[in-house]
Amino acid sequence: MKAVLTPVLVLGLVGSLAAQDSTARPAAPPAPAAAPAVASTANVEAVLARTLVDRAPQDTGTAFSDSVGTLVLWMRVTGGNGQTLHHVWFHGGDQVGDVPLTIGGSPWRTWSRKTIPADAKGAWHVEIRDEAGNVIKRIDFTVGQ
Repeated sequence: MKAVLTPVLVLGLVGSLAAQDSTARPAAPPAPAAAPAVASTANVEAVLARTLVDRAPQDTGTAFSDSVGTLVLWMRVTGGNGQTLHHVWFHGGDQVGDVPLTIGGSPWRTWSRKTIPADAKGAWHVEIRDEAGNVIKRIDFTVGQ
């Protein structure tokens, strides 16, 4: 029984001595909490166009005729390497499309297309959002008016 008590006593003394030693290192601080999602650092230039030629927007604008067919939201992004940005399309207040686009470098050009039905006249808008859902840019446009 004496052999069992001796190690316990020795460990107790070692712990006690370490606590009194001024060179003893304090316990490591707790790990920091996970960082909250941060807003995008991307700088975005964007335009609506009827078409693209050699990856450049053509016939840009914010008012389009009834027979518009397809529109292109073209954007040039700097500083957003590796992020995913979304083109979120709205007709009136109804969301009608969400296109995720991963930014592969800086600067980076990319675009999405939206087919506009012939009967979908009126107010439209498209938002460029970051991964957290923050609106980086909004473009309002009309169809058929």
